[in-house]
Amino acid sequence: MTRSELIQKIAERFPQLTLGDAELGVKNIIDAMSNSLASAGRVEVRGFGTFGLNYKPPRIGRNPKTGEKVNVPERYTPHFKAGSLLRDIVNK
Repeated sequence: MTRSELIQKIAERFPQLTLGDAELGVKNIIDAMSNSLASAGRVEVRGFGTFGLNYKPPRIGRNPKTGEKVNVPERYTPHFKAGSLLRDIVNK
């Protein structure tokens, strides 16, 4: 499901919301989750799952084209762990 499909489904499910209202709601939820992760936080949606960050330490990489050594800086990558209810629904 894409973001636009999610907005469409929400607008269909709640007829009192316009498409613009549904879009604004989805945007605000995604922004709040992104901001929480950006400030090294964690986002937990009970029954759905948990979004967190995984730390990748700095390392020496290799340029595949030239074989030259390259310093790869540390970074954080988003990680999602599905909740038990979501896993049960998917595995039915």
